[in-house]
Amino acid sequence: MGPTPLPCLTLFKKTTDLIVPTITIYEVFKVVLRQRNESDALQSVALMQQGSLVDLTSIIWMLAARISIDHHIPMADSIILATARLYKASIWTQDSDLKGIDGVQYIEKNG
Repeated sequence: MGPTPLPCLTLFKKTTDLIVPTITIYEVFKVVLRQRNESDALQSVALMQQGSLVDLTSIIWMLAARISIDHHIPMADSIILATARLYKASIWTQDSDLKGIDGVQYIEKNG
């Protein structure tokens, strides 16, 4: 079995405290499915869905477009960052594209 895809999820005592942009459901499912298997992917997104899901809105996509240009990051990452900023939330990630950006807690991948 490979590295834990989202070790940061273990940091939260209550998954209801999570702000979950819906695009992260897609991103996490894809990564876990590729690295492990469908069962683990389904378990990962089931845990995430216990949080507060945030749909993409026009406010988020406009802010995300600006963030993408300012930080030179991909669309999904900019949507996640825009959502976090609107909700005054921190991002916990293993995505190196977000490393060093204010409000992002980057966790190195093991293995």
